[in-house]
Amino acid sequence: MPDASPLCLALFQPDIPQNAGTMLRLCACLGVEAALIEPAAFPLTERHFRRAGLDYLDQVMMTRHLSFAAFEQWRATKGRRLLLLSTRASQPYPAFAFQPGDIVMVGRESAGAPDEVHRAADARLRIPLRAGLRSLNVAVAAGMVLGEALRQIDGFPRGEVIGNGTGPSQA
Repeated sequence: MPDASPLCLALFQPDIPQNAGTMLRLCACLGVEAALIEPAAFPLTERHFRRAGLDYLDQVMMTRHLSFAAFEQWRATKGRRLLLLSTRASQPYPAFAFQPGDIVMVGRESAGAPDEVHRAADARLRIPLRAGLRSLNVAVAAGMVLGEALRQIDGFPRGEVIGNGTGPSQA
């Protein structure tokens, strides 16, 4: 069951700081917890995330894990399902029944997730694409799947909406 967030987005050994920053900003805006699984291909410092994450990074509920094994120990204590997004998966994400507490994981931009992660996943999900096309940007994929998961569990943030969600707020 979730601690303070209906869902968690896990980034497995991210390669590109701009994508990681974008996904952390997504987590901040949607109230989704984030888990960063190291090692990353860049130093996990605020400076590397700042461009895409803007000033949202201090709003992210984030847990860092030094390895996938450490992440798995943490996940076991929480009793949460691991849902891996993968181009190798056969189950389309819109047909999956999401639950509060689910962890949606994205793999490395350059290599996806290793077999160890595939074996640990409770479900492996894919985004249906047109024939001949391989994949979406990892941040776009994460946004699509988190949106569907939040819709299914009625987990979108509640409260006052300022702005239209597409740019700087005008209060």
